[in-house]
Formats: sequence, C-alpha cells, structure tokens
Amino acid sequence: MSNVNFLKTKLTKKGYKLTSQRQNIFEILIRQKNNHLSPKEISKLVINEYSEIGLATINRTLQIFEEIGIVYKINFNDGYHKYELNIKDKIQNNKHHHLICEKCGEIIEVKEDLLNPLKKIIEEQYDFKIHNHSLKFTGVCSNCKK
Repeated sequence: MSNVNFLKTKLTKKGYKLTSQRQNIFEILIRQKNNHLSPKEISKLVINEYSEIGLATINRTLQIFEEIGIVYKINFNDGYHKYELNIKDKIQNNKHHHLICEKCGEIIEVKEDLLNPLKKIIEEQYDFKIHNHSLKFTGVCSNCKK
C-alpha cells in the first residue's frame, strides 16, 4: 500500500478527507521518521517546503494525525512535546523505548519492545487490555560520560 493510500484509509475511517495539505505534512513526517520533532520544528520544515500551508493548518493536521493514530506525542521532560510516527508495520516498528541524556538532550531509541513479558503479566493479573505504553530512561549518554 502506498503512503497516500495508507493515509487516505486512516483518515476516511475516522471521517476525515485526504487533502493536499495533509498529504504534504505526512510526507514531511515520513522523511523525518527517525527524528522526534516539536510542532515548531515540523512547522518550519513544512513551511520551508510548502509555503502555502499555514501554521494553524499544520497544528490541526498534527492533532488529526494523533487522533487517527499515525503520530503520537511524547514528552521528554524538557518542557516540550515532540511528535513521532506511529505506523506499525508500515514505516517502523511501533513499540520502542527511549534513552534521554540529561546533559545534552540526545534521544536514543531502543528498538526492541522489552516490555512484552510484563505486559502479558499485567493483562492477565489485572484483567486489563493494554493498548499502548511508553517507557523512557533518563541518564547520561556515552559522549557526555567522557
């Protein structure tokens, strides 16, 4: 399935239309799939490439993308939230964890979902269906330890 068809399917399932602005913003996010971007950083990238897209449209689109589940907001305890693609089996592995350097702010992704055994225990013991989880470790990266 192409990126456009994927986006159109996700949008229409929730009653939204695929617009050229949404498609353009999605393409920027795909190109930046390995980055954790603030709304300001996303806006700068989008406006640099598509100057006809306004800030309000970008912010509304990010809210819609979060609602339909193709991005999620992450708080890295730096006073800001950042967006990350959440496209399971399409672009990247959905579940992963983050290591956050307290000195330089570097964010390192741990690609493995290390919580699968714990999730299973929680679901069975508490009769609770987990839909999502987030785990972040704070410390000092290898460059800052030197």
